[in-house]
Amino acid sequence: MEISFAHEASQRTLKQRNLLALICVVLGILVVVMFTAASTRDREVVLQPILPSQMTLSSAALSPAYLEAVTRDTAQLALNRSPETLQYWLDGIVAISAPEARGALKAKLLRIVAEQEGSQVTQFVTINWIRTDPENLTSQVGGVLHTIVGSKDVRREHKIFEFHWTYTGVSLRLKGFGVVVKKEGANQ
Repeated sequence: MEISFAHEASQRTLKQRNLLALICVVLGILVVVMFTAASTRDREVVLQPILPSQMTLSSAALSPAYLEAVTRDTAQLALNRSPETLQYWLDGIVAISAPEARGALKAKLLRIVAEQEGSQVTQFVTINWIRTDPENLTSQVGGVLHTIVGSKDVRREHKIFEFHWTYTGVSLRLKGFGVVVKKEGANQ
């Protein structure tokens, strides 16, 4: 009797072990399939609070509307500065810059900070237009750059600024920016 009872118990344990092994194999395959699907699928982020309409950001491609919104905000940050806001200006631009461009960009910005510190020179831009090129990851901003010394507006110049970007995953980062210089003899 004990042998048949022991045989039944071992058969029950064997069935449980085999069922558990089958469940583990199925779960392992499911994890591999889900990991593969998650890593190959385009990621999306919905941006809403500060934009006039809902905007979706995807790792598949950069949206022209998103590039324009980021260019607008970056232009406002980069082109509006005063002696009182220089540290915030510097930190803000460095924070949105691409890691590979951060050192060179920060060195250029530090030169501007050193020149402007202690002065009464303030600059701000009034944007007239923005053009974006999502495929080449560039954007241009046209507007009037105002230079104020003390309380006098000493210069108003229409300028075009170009911004260069890098886009990885769903992260858009600034690589560099500057004034577009017109070539002599070129028509506009």
